[in-house]
Amino acid sequence: MARSAERAPDPARGLVIMDNWPGYDLNLFTYPQHYYNDLEYVLIPHGIIVDRIERLAKDIMQDLGCCDLMILCVLKGGYKFCADLVEHLKNISRNSDRCVSMKVDFIRLKSYKNDQSTDQMQIMGGEDLSTLAGKNVLIVEDLVGTGKTMRALLSSIEKHKPNMIKVASLLVKRTPRSDGFKPDYAGFEIPNLFVVGYALDYNEYFRDLNHICVINEHGKEKYRV
Repeated sequence: MARSAERAPDPARGLVIMDNWPGYDLNLFTYPQHYYNDLEYVLIPHGIIVDRIERLAKDIMQDLGCCDLMILCVLKGGYKFCADLVEHLKNISRNSDRCVSMKVDFIRLKSYKNDQSTDQMQIMGGEDLSTLAGKNVLIVEDLVGTGKTMRALLSSIEKHKPNMIKVASLLVKRTPRSDGFKPDYAGFEIPNLFVVGYALDYNEYFRDLNHICVINEHGKEKYRV
């Protein structure tokens, strides 16, 4: 992986996985048998995901430590990322002179049908966004693609005048449809591929897959709605 990934000091890009990265053979890993014919390859193994999140937690703590933080987890795809990130933040806080007081709330954004992002975004769940007024907000998202969904969410939150808003995204996709939005913290920048696993889904399937993988055409057709 190291030969095909740039070292990217820019936290908004994270670890950059190049377009020519072939991924890992599925036979090198264990994964649920019911997906055996539905995946092309492993793009990012689970262990690398967890290690990268630990570094993100360190970066966030260096920037935002010693403050009260409202973490807004974007469901459903962001729940595993958020859980691991919060756990690492707690560990750093317990074992250093930098501390952060955290509260976590959950919100759901709906913008995909099958493997295509739509122009409509629905915000569901969570408390009234007005409760974010004056708060330091960290939005935790699974993937930023075009950027339109995140910009719409930020616009909705900014109306209530929080003290600060930062965005952490596990993945940032390089896509020609991007409007240029970049999160403040990114785990990985990936090619324009439809990926599943580590709570990222295709029509609610593949959330139980630990690795981040590329779905194949058979899988798309099998679970299409």
